[in-house]
Amino acid sequence: MIITTGDRPLTEVAARAERLAERLGVPYAPRGNQSMSKLLSRYGDEEALVVLLQGVRLLRPDRPQLQFHPSMGFVRAKRVLKGESDPMLEAAGMVPGDSVLDCTAGLGADALLFAVHGGERSSVTALESSLPLYALLTEGMAHYASGLVEVDAALRRINVVHSNHLDYLRSLPDNSVDIVYFDPMFREPLEDSAGISPLRAYANSDSLSAESVSEAVRAARKAVVLKEKRGSGEFGRLGFAELLRPGTKTSYGVITIDQRS
Repeated sequence: MIITTGDRPLTEVAARAERLAERLGVPYAPRGNQSMSKLLSRYGDEEALVVLLQGVRLLRPDRPQLQFHPSMGFVRAKRVLKGESDPMLEAAGMVPGDSVLDCTAGLGADALLFAVHGGERSSVTALESSLPLYALLTEGMAHYASGLVEVDAALRRINVVHSNHLDYLRSLPDNSVDIVYFDPMFREPLEDSAGISPLRAYANSDSLSAESVSEAVRAARKAVVLKEKRGSGEFGRLGFAELLRPGTKTSYGVITIDQRS
């Protein structure tokens, strides 16, 4: 992966791109007036993260363009700000000030919702094992402008970490975070989505392991939550109680920590 900018970038944008490349340990490629295909060919690379003034996109010739945008997370966040309920937050039993570990960040929609609902006293950490997705997420959350002050502030509060979730969970002390959340990529998509389909090419498609769940239960103080297809056998396999939601294609499963034997 290389880090570059759009055509004729502002000095501040070029500086941001260069700092990000240095932090990630990947090449910074000044754009000049080169086409993206020529730039990739020059550096012998397959993908480029393009830093923009208020956004960021991931480009690869053989895959659809992936641009940072909270997507439905933004819609859901606006509902929560209006005082409406959200099934994920209800399943997690989150209250303002809780700490949350999102083990499968993706494009950060769920982490955003946790941060909006949790408020300034909450702590939300989002893990992403894919370096290109991590780069897209950390840069996007730092600079994306949604038009809502509360949403932008919540994005900036999220701590994005480049890590495999099992390794990260193993490093945590017992009872060190209120809620641990998993939303693994469905092996078979429920529906096509312009926002999600490009993500599938980068995201980890492995099944959630029983060891990951065990480590999550050890580290959590209140609950471990899993999002899956409605009626999925993953809930039973991994020890989650499925919360049925009439008329929906997805469900949340919960392991409530204070009810452990």
